[in-house]
Amino acid sequence: MKPTDHKHIEATLHQIAKEKLCIETLETRHSDSLDFHEVSVWCLQDALEAAFRDGMAYANQQRKGK
Repeated sequence: MKPTDHKHIEATLHQIAKEKLCIETLETRHSDSLDFHEVSVWCLQDALEAAFRDGMAYANQQRKGK
């Protein structure tokens, strides 16, 4: 995996966590109240679908050489 791939994945996951799950950061903060979150199943489904769609789009771009 190229460094740019890892950066893209990390940025995308952070964006999805903020937008779909209302989780401010994915960094470990060593505090149960900050590291564990209660999330509804519909928000979790939205987040997983967003990650899947982004992964498919990114794979298609890589295959096309863009």
